[in-house]
Amino acid sequence: MTGTLLNVASVLIGGGLGTVLGQRLPERMRQTVLHGLGLITLVTGLRMALGTANILIVMGSVLLGAILGEWWHLEDRLQAIGERLQQKLQVGTAGTLAQGFVTASLIFCVGPMAILGSIRDGLVGDYSLLAIKSLLDGFAALALASSLGIGVMLSAVTVLLYQGGLSLLASLAQVAMSQAMITEMTATGGAIILGIGFVLLDIKRIRVTSLLPAVFIAPLIVAILTALGIPIAP
Repeated sequence: MTGTLLNVASVLIGGGLGTVLGQRLPERMRQTVLHGLGLITLVTGLRMALGTANILIVMGSVLLGAILGEWWHLEDRLQAIGERLQQKLQVGTAGTLAQGFVTASLIFCVGPMAILGSIRDGLVGDYSLLAIKSLLDGFAALALASSLGIGVMLSAVTVLLYQGGLSLLASLAQVAMSQAMITEMTATGGAIILGIGFVLLDIKRIRVTSLLPAVFIAPLIVAILTALGIPIAP
């Protein structure tokens, strides 16, 4: 849990600074910073997605993940959480706070470093990956909060529950994943991160939250193919 606590602290500090500075930064500067983050998000997602050994696994994971995500109303539920928090805090506008909460939660929780770092922290107590991620998330939180406000800080709760939960499960179950499972999980996460980049750049509003189950479906597909003796690479 050490790495997760570091990550939570970095999001709170970065988000707090960004919220304060955001009132003093020109709108044009804040938009440019946010768009710059969107571009980096696209590059990161593309690099991850291209690492797949079989694009059909990524495609199947995303399709199944989308079906499950919409069936479970994940996007609507996460949006509702942000709006309820806004009503209790009585700050900003519901749309802005919810957008900051949802966007930051996805950026901080989707990706190989969040998943692999949390699992490694839980398995062997090595939080080096999450320490690196914490530094990156701190700068990202500052940039996001300058445009989207206090909702970015609230995403620290999502980070705590998500990464802390993964670490706890790993420590209890002593989970081990093959390299093939990690590769396809990473590639699928990259495809989802591309969707986040499109949202940050105002290109297309994608219901990215509904795609999150795909990250967990990808290693399951690999495990099934391996058990059946079917090669991963085409």
